[in-house]
Amino acid sequence: MLRTLSRVSELPIVVRQLQKNAAQAGVAKTNNYATEATVQVNRPFKLHRLDEGPETTVQLTKDEALKYYTQMQTIRRIETAAGNLYKEKIIRGFCHLYSGQEACAVGMKAAMRDVDNIISAYRVHGWTYLMGVSPLGVLAELTGMQSGCARGKGGSMHMYSPNFYGGNGIVGAQVPLGAGVGLACKYKGNGGMCLALYGDGAANQGQVFEAYNMAYLWKLPVIFVCENNNYGMGTSAERASCNTDYYTRGDALPGIWVDGMDVLAVRSATEFAIKYVNTHGPLVMETNTYRYSGHSMSDPGTSYRTREEIQEVRQKRDPITSFKELCIELGLITTDEIKAIDMKVRKEVDEATAIAKTDTELPLPHLWTDVYSNNLERKIRGTIAYDIDHIQERKGVNH
Repeated sequence: MLRTLSRVSELPIVVRQLQKNAAQAGVAKTNNYATEATVQVNRPFKLHRLDEGPETTVQLTKDEALKYYTQMQTIRRIETAAGNLYKEKIIRGFCHLYSGQEACAVGMKAAMRDVDNIISAYRVHGWTYLMGVSPLGVLAELTGMQSGCARGKGGSMHMYSPNFYGGNGIVGAQVPLGAGVGLACKYKGNGGMCLALYGDGAANQGQVFEAYNMAYLWKLPVIFVCENNNYGMGTSAERASCNTDYYTRGDALPGIWVDGMDVLAVRSATEFAIKYVNTHGPLVMETNTYRYSGHSMSDPGTSYRTREEIQEVRQKRDPITSFKELCIELGLITTDEIKAIDMKVRKEVDEATAIAKTDTELPLPHLWTDVYSNNLERKIRGTIAYDIDHIQERKGVNH
């Protein structure tokens, strides 16, 4: 969400203009159906210590349109299912939903290469899916069942897969870890980089600035991404931060502000940032977005903002609806294709939800398997008064 509701109310004009300009910019068609379109990003990028920024004119193919829509819709469905499971008390503990922020993850993932990595905080169900885990692997992990990606041991905040380092429960702690992943990329010389994601609420953590400093001095290939959904845990960004231009807070580090509700703008900004950090070192990217739910499921999310505000953003800025309307306007996706995708996604997530409810938990002895990735000792260290052998099963997604 933008900083004032008056600016939010202007957005329908922006969306319509985006569609109009996109249609005028050029559409390649075959048999009256578009196969590729040129789209003009209308909400300009804001730059800090950069002479030039991301491309504002981007290409979108039909295959990409179908893929991005499917991914965003799947994340939304997974989160809706997770919210319902939490309300049914089938999911216990912490549960942070990503609904409303789908364009951030999908846009960044679209720009990532096979050598690239991502680490985030605890709002990661969507990222887990994008990094190769099925909806069942996500939902069963949330319910603590053995079909989960970590076999039910990790839960909402601790999901992993190759090139995806979680899922971290300590506020801001993933940022210096992300710098470490960037250091590993530089050390190996594999040309990869790391997206280190954190929220506006974590942006005031001292360790964030320490990570900025070290990454700058060592010229590490790290993109520090502040997913600014404008609200931390129970308060607005304006009440918590003296400077809410998070893309400028790296000081010597260059920065980019991007509309986090526009999947194509996020993709373009991330493509630019990847090239930059692999040549010059770290960069800060702020994606301005909005969460529909509270900070977590225990937060109703309406004590520090109004229901009317949430509804207005849903109606006027929703990333999935806006992208769907754009693609239909450009002729890249038909309404029948939209309906088919919606039905397929709904069926997959509903089936996954049913299994996540009825699956079994791991037997008790399996709780202490795979404590170490590469075990060098027969016993598990530090278990006072217990004599426990370490067993390696390597059945989790990240093995």
